[in-house]
Amino acid sequence: METYKPGEKAPDSGELVEVGPRGGKVEGGRRTVIERGERIPPSSEEGNQFKYKRGSKTTH
Repeated sequence: METYKPGEKAPDSGELVEVGPRGGKVEGGRRTVIERGERIPPSSEEGNQFKYKRGSKTTH
């Protein structure tokens, strides 16, 4: 699944969950609901990224 860096524009609306640098689960990581075109928020640790929670991604 594709990951997104903090500061990038979200390609779709949905719920994002924080993942580690290699895509693994982050204990206590951030979760956020975002609209298409908004900037992805900062992560809790340097190098972490975000991915869409399965089934939450929408295109409107």
